[in-house]
Amino acid sequence: MTWMLYGAHGERVGGTCRALSDIFKLDLPAISKDSISDLVYLEIEGHGYYVKRYISAGKYLRRIFGPSRVRVEWLNLQRFRRWGIPVPAVAVYGVERRAGFFSRGVLVTEALNRTTDLFTMAQMRHENLSDRRWVDRIMRQVARFTRVMHDRFFAHGDLKWRNILVRDGAEPQVYLIDCPGGAYLPPPFLEARKIKDLACLDKVAKSHLSRSQRLKFYLYYRGRKKLTCRDKRHIRRILDYFDGRE
Repeated sequence: MTWMLYGAHGERVGGTCRALSDIFKLDLPAISKDSISDLVYLEIEGHGYYVKRYISAGKYLRRIFGPSRVRVEWLNLQRFRRWGIPVPAVAVYGVERRAGFFSRGVLVTEALNRTTDLFTMAQMRHENLSDRRWVDRIMRQVARFTRVMHDRFFAHGDLKWRNILVRDGAEPQVYLIDCPGGAYLPPPFLEARKIKDLACLDKVAKSHLSRSQRLKFYLYYRGRKKLTCRDKRHIRRILDYFDGRE
């Protein structure tokens, strides 16, 4: 049984194996939980950290083939940072193996102070969502980040409002979190995943933003001032994506 530990930039680190093992003994309330992982909040010397604990490499074939889900999430955070997409800083990432096979893993990210995810803001009916200027600044950032990913043949896979944090202020700042399912895809498969990313964003937007705001977001994403006939067909696919899926 061995732990392999890595820092924020992929460097091997040591001396924290016992501490990392002890993370699984912590009895803390789960912020979220599924069959293979949970997320807890930990505070150390006044600094907050989000700790994601994996007890499986993933679901279905990922349990045997390909990189583990925790490793993919760690790699994607590094990719986003290289592409100029703001993300939480990674404090440490570790994987435990038994006989060469994945046993469990941990991803620890620093908490971002004064941030709220967009989904929570929508549930609260936050006053900022009624401020067209504020919303426009957020839309520009999210549209740019989405285009940056898609232009690199990368799809997020879970680009929902709950995975977008906003630090409020005179110039609100957007951060992306939680991307264990993001991946590079060849063009035939990429298009469907791009549609899914945009449909996930619009799923909540249609209840809290006006049609003109949603259209403006799409134009920001496409880098245009007016829609083309192809854009209109593309929008129809986005709007129809969840039909029959829920």
